[in-house]
Amino acid sequence: MAGPTGIGLLYGRREILQTMPPWQGGGEMITRVSFEQSEWKPAPARFEAGTPNVADAVALATAADYLDQIGRDAIARYDHHLARLAHAKLSELDFLRILGPAPDQSERAGLLTFVMDGVHAHDITAMANEQGLALRGGHHCNQPLMKKLGTPATTRASFYFYNTEQEIEVLIASLKKIHAFFTA
Repeated sequence: MAGPTGIGLLYGRREILQTMPPWQGGGEMITRVSFEQSEWKPAPARFEAGTPNVADAVALATAADYLDQIGRDAIARYDHHLARLAHAKLSELDFLRILGPAPDQSERAGLLTFVMDGVHAHDITAMANEQGLALRGGHHCNQPLMKKLGTPATTRASFYFYNTEQEIEVLIASLKKIHAFFTA
């Protein structure tokens, strides 16, 4: 959301949150405590143990306001545009296998996941990083899917409202260079 890392939010129905015990304890979340039991404040306070991360919460709210000013629908349309463009351009590279549905078949997120023949995702991301690109490589916390796909890892390029079409060209040039390095 263009905010700081290490902060987030969780939405939950109040009636469900009221029945859930906190996952950790401390601070302003308790109305009464004894050796035998604790009584929790109503949600959301019952989940706020210790000193809250106020600075990052303020920054996240500011980031949310910023995204609202740009327009979340406009951001989504642009993300989808970049994903469609990247899919079309990367589909022309015969040494890549793009995973997931084609962008014309679904409203896919602004990202593209792929496998390069004979090259591990970690090698791709390391070499792309040296060329100024930030890609994500690995099993993405989904090893069962990697097993089903028959690959130890994939590479992911994610796009957001601050990315440009020119950066897709940089990505393609980088992937060609990486492929040439490993097949030379």
